Amino acid sequence: MGALNTTKTKLSNSNLLFLIAAVIFVLMYVFAIISFPRSFLQFQTFFDLFNLNAALIIMTLGLSIVMIVGGIDISIGSVCGLVTMACAMLLESDVGSVWGALLLALGIGIAFGLLHGYLIAYLDIQPFIITLAGLFLAKGLVTTLHKDPINVTMQAFVKLRDFKMVIPWLGTKNRLGVFIPCEIKPGVIVVVVLVVLFAALMKWSRFGRNVYAVGGNSQSALMLGINVKRTIFFSYVICGLTSGIAGFVFIMTTGAGNIGNGALFEIKAIASNVIGGILLNGGVGNLLGAPIGTLTLLIINELIRAAGVQSNYQAIISGLLLYLFIVMQSVVMSLRGRREFRLALLAPWLRLPGMKKAEN
Repeated sequence: MGALNTTKTKLSNSNLLFLIAAVIFVLMYVFAIISFPRSFLQFQTFFDLFNLNAALIIMTLGLSIVMIVGGIDISIGSVCGLVTMACAMLLESDVGSVWGALLLALGIGIAFGLLHGYLIAYLDIQPFIITLAGLFLAKGLVTTLHKDPINVTMQAFVKLRDFKMVIPWLGTKNRLGVFIPCEIKPGVIVVVVLVVLFAALMKWSRFGRNVYAVGGNSQSALMLGINVKRTIFFSYVICGLTSGIAGFVFIMTTGAGNIGNGALFEIKAIASNVIGGILLNGGVGNLLGAPIGTLTLLIINELIRAAGVQSNYQAIISGLLLYLFIVMQSVVMSLRGRREFRLALLAPWLRLPGMKKAEN
């Protein structure tokens, strides 16, 4: 193949940024193991990142689709909190059931997704303004429903909350030499299923291709016959759906409804997606970067906590690192763009006399 054709096999921008994010995650975890081996060498410590933060990872997945299409949703944390409070109230009522709470969670999430998707896609209103209104609406509904924490005591739900899948062949020994197998909560299973489904949706479905096309250039996508409004609409519906699922997983983890549930999750989800290589201007990003970015952010916070740094400094360090990731992405994309521009200028001169045979 010729010199020009070899450039076609290079990594796409999405995969390049994902690869960088994955390498950073591995380096951060190796650094954590070296710095605090007693904690991070235990398999359960790694699984607890998923056990305790499954709801955040699920929200990050849904938000990644909206960010790739070129939008934003800052209401997901408040919607998650509303779902936890509504489900807690239903479970503690006389007609409460686990399946009813699940349907309620999905219904609330889809309702917000439909509302935001319609206003943003079909009425062409700025996503930030609409989802900011959704944030206030969800917070207002939470405080209206119930201001005090609600601990769920329903027996069926408590069994689901306390259920753990044991991995008998993987674990660590405590100081007494007793082998303790690793445990996985149901929320982790939900995360794995959603990652597989969403990754397949974005890679092999027409909707996934349309999301990248609309995020890259909505006008060009429209000229190609893509229904831009419908693509944006369903992106927000999926984001709302994942917020509802995240709310149910959150209450499965904590076992209580509280007005503080899901607070600042939208900020953490945006930061996780940026760290995972998903650009804020849309069109570029690998869906698998969402969980990678979330885990990287969580490891950074765990490192700060393990080092004994005061809690008020954790946000400062996380913010500075986010600056670093954004600047790094900008530099990588800029250098990559300049290289492609130079290759385009040199294209007529790269076809040497003997290249036709090589191309054939």
